[in-house]
Order: sequence, then structure tokens, then C-alpha cells
Amino acid sequence: MPTPNPQAMAFLLSRRSRPAKTLTGPAPDRDALLPLLTAAARTPDHGKLEPWRFIVLERGALDRLADAVTARAAALNIDDDQAAKARAAFADSPLCVAVIEVQKESPKIPALEQTYSAGAACLALLNAALASGWGANWLTGWASHDRTFVSETLGLAENERVAGFLHIGTETSAPPDRPRPDLKSITTWLDA
Repeated sequence: MPTPNPQAMAFLLSRRSRPAKTLTGPAPDRDALLPLLTAAARTPDHGKLEPWRFIVLERGALDRLADAVTARAAALNIDDDQAAKARAAFADSPLCVAVIEVQKESPKIPALEQTYSAGAACLALLNAALASGWGANWLTGWASHDRTFVSETLGLAENERVAGFLHIGTETSAPPDRPRPDLKSITTWLDA
């Protein structure tokens, strides 16, 4: 018979990301962030490849990325609203952790499973932050997929890409819950 963990289950059944635009300081300091990163690093990782790493973006780095995303948006003729939204994600964030997918050569572990593991690290970090009482949100956006931007601002290698920007801070307002999926329409039961 399994041993349930009702508190963990209650958390998972009620967890809700906090919109990044509602986050403010204080953010976790390095000592408070380390357990969150430790929890994220315990994500499923077939073959023990560690196909992800973390880049912690503190205030100075966030300001630098805000300026860089504005310049890159101008170079790409990105719509002003999209450019402003991308800038605000960095400029207004109290703290951000870039979860970086690191594709590694493996005869046993397909690239797609490494991508899944990087996504799982994002969710694990998000849940660890929320479970610790912080507000948190997982974002991507056009800049996270722009090779020039991520290479120049984050120093990513060719085998790396941004799996997510996890913004962590103090929530200023609790968001309302949103409609959840209808389990009947997305679940198939097979008994034979």
C-alpha cells in the first residue's frame, strides 16, 4: 500500500503560477535560491545526462538583457508592443533563472527525451518556488528562441537553448484560478 503525502498532493491540486508582471521584490537571495535549484535538479533525467543547466539573472544582468532585447527587437523589426513586453519581462523581474537545455550526444537517450527533461526542470523549479512561498512564472517568448540574442546575452553554445525563463519574487496579488482541462475529454482508459 502506498504512503500518501496529502500536503504535497493538496499543493499540486491547487498550484497556480503567478503572472510575472505581478511579481516584485524581495526575491530569494542566493541561500534561499539554492534549495529551489536543488529541487529542480532532481528532475527525471534518463541516462543521467543532465541535459540542462541554470543561469541565475540578478538585477544587473536583468537590466543588461532588457537593453539587449530592445536593441535586438529593433534589428528584427519586432512590433513595438512585443518589444516592450519582452523588455518588461527582464526590466521588471526581481530575479530570473534561465533554464538552459543542453543537448548531449547519446546513443541511448534521444534528443527529444533531453528536451522533456529540460521542461521537467522548469516545472520542478516553478513548483519548488511556489511551494516555498514565492511567486513564480515560467515564460519564454520570441527572444528566448532568437539564436543571436541568446548567444550574445547568455553565451549559449550551439547545442544549447532556453527551455524557460523562471521569474521568481514576491507576489503582489493572488490571481484568480482559471478554467482547467476537462479530464473526460483528454483521458483515454485502456483495459485490454
